[in-house]
Amino acid sequence: MIGKVLRGSRVQGLIRYLYGPGRFNEHHDPHIVAGFDDASALEPEALADGRRDFRQLETLMQQPLALLGDRNHPRPVWHLSLRAHPDDPILSDAQWADIAAEVMDRTGLAPRGDADAVRWFAVRHADDHIHIVATLARVDGGRPKVWNDGYRIRDACRTIEDRYGLRSTAPADRTAARRPKRAEVEKAVREGRTEPARTVLRRQVQTAAAGARTEQEFFDRLAAEGVLIHKRLSQHGPRPVTGYAIALPGDRTSSGQPVWYSGGKLAADLTLPKLRRRWSAPGPPRPVGPRIGSSAGPRSGAAGPRAADYQPVSGRHLSGRSARAVLRSAVRQAADQARTGEEFFDQLHRAGVLIRQRFSQTHPGQITGYAVSLPEHTGNDNELIWYSGGRLAADLTWSRLTHKWNGDVRQPRSDSHALDLSPDERQAIYQDAARAATYATGQIRRYTVINPHAARDACWAAADLLHAAAQATGNVHLRRAADAYDRAARAPFGRIPQPTSAGEGLRTAARILALAGRIRVPVTNAFAALTQSLITLVATITQLHRARGQDPQEAAARLTTAHLRRSNAVPATPGDAPWLIAPASPQPPAKIAMCDFPSSWTATTARHRADSNKPKHSDQPQPSKTKMPRR
Repeated sequence: MIGKVLRGSRVQGLIRYLYGPGRFNEHHDPHIVAGFDDASALEPEALADGRRDFRQLETLMQQPLALLGDRNHPRPVWHLSLRAHPDDPILSDAQWADIAAEVMDRTGLAPRGDADAVRWFAVRHADDHIHIVATLARVDGGRPKVWNDGYRIRDACRTIEDRYGLRSTAPADRTAARRPKRAEVEKAVREGRTEPARTVLRRQVQTAAAGARTEQEFFDRLAAEGVLIHKRLSQHGPRPVTGYAIALPGDRTSSGQPVWYSGGKLAADLTLPKLRRRWSAPGPPRPVGPRIGSSAGPRSGAAGPRAADYQPVSGRHLSGRSARAVLRSAVRQAADQARTGEEFFDQLHRAGVLIRQRFSQTHPGQITGYAVSLPEHTGNDNELIWYSGGRLAADLTWSRLTHKWNGDVRQPRSDSHALDLSPDERQAIYQDAARAATYATGQIRRYTVINPHAARDACWAAADLLHAAAQATGNVHLRRAADAYDRAARAPFGRIPQPTSAGEGLRTAARILALAGRIRVPVTNAFAALTQSLITLVATITQLHRARGQDPQEAAARLTTAHLRRSNAVPATPGDAPWLIAPASPQPPAKIAMCDFPSSWTATTARHRADSNKPKHSDQPQPSKTKMPRR
């Protein structure tokens, strides 16, 4: 059973709608089943011409509002629709009356035995639902509280389901994203869009947040997708950004203004303060490495520990080729934005990159080279692995950079976040993402036994990897998997889990996949390995939710697994690169794969399979089955 609360200002119009024919003549035999008084006493009198006299009911409902006067709510009419599932049995009027009284008691608007509570009544004009109408004013002149009434209604619905054996629904744990409203869905249909604007914007925000490391990079990625952005500034101090809202360019109101959606209206974890917790660095990175100087030996660098402006990419789960690609991107971006060596090293510090400078042996204080590394990017001897500028790219040596700065040749900053990767580096990035998923799978299995709450961070970070992989590959089934996984990712009641190594590994993999951009070279084996690792990861998360009794999250993770299995057998979209198709699984889920495809696709595929099984016409050339003699 589900309930939806609406607020209004005129109870007269609502009463006439409930007793009217409805928008599509769906109202049949409207009558009151319960209320603050006896149902028969509240029922509007039927006149000789068949009409109803609503004056008495309207007067009774408006009398408490006159007592409050100026203290009334701006919209004092409280309207709740309660609907049972189509598979539920048809309830009687007495059962619906008990349900209405239970809901009013749970919300606190009309507790049982309180004669001075708000006035209300419940109308039934169909088999599967009722409408509860109340005016938000107590008979004793008090003003009732309706804050968070939706969560109390959800609890009441679950109690009613247990009492009458109705189909169970999800609790109000705030793990579900905001669903599009009816008007948004109808507007999308009228304008020929396949999805409402709210759904499209939520996916774009989740994808941008998964690949971004800074707040500015997050907004840059949204702007690159053509999304309109409105930043909310503080009214105090230096006016920092306190929130944001986004809109689709073609989604306009009747007056031509964009329809804005704040992050909180998309999902509970997409507000700007919660997004900032992804990007903020927990502490300063490791100190700057030693400067390599004269023959006297290494000397300690003058610069000490310094905090990064945002969460740096960790090299713990990266191979050498992936780390080199990430460092090349950071160094090239810092070199393009700097005019001097000091600005260049400052940009690298802000990006969280570790630096080691090489000084001249004949001219003390003169820098002759540099090397960079990532935090926790160590070798077998547990020592940091350093990469010189020439090892990253020929144009990133210190001599080339100083020549460019001295000549005041400054390249414009590129708006693209993609890397110029070699095939080996791109293959390594996908292999590292698969290893991060495998590592997170092992950690979740471990946490399931010793501390299930510690696994929430990895469950949350898995959504970032799914969105980044879907964006990088363009695979439609990966995109569906990322959308389906949405509820399985969030912790209950909007809590942000504590960071763990498994979660940070998944976020690092998501960021380097986002830096890599869309695939342009064949990586079939790496894509298949990543998909299989994701299947195992999500299956483990499904077991975790099942063990904790979280049925909605378990169902979302199970649906995600089904979409991931399809990605191994069906190309991304018509016309996409054929190397996106991974080798077929030895046990393809044929029946599961057809469960939610459009009917047109299903019919076309079934017809194609039927035609392929028909015998060839006799006048068509048939391949010879006679074996050729060996020469």
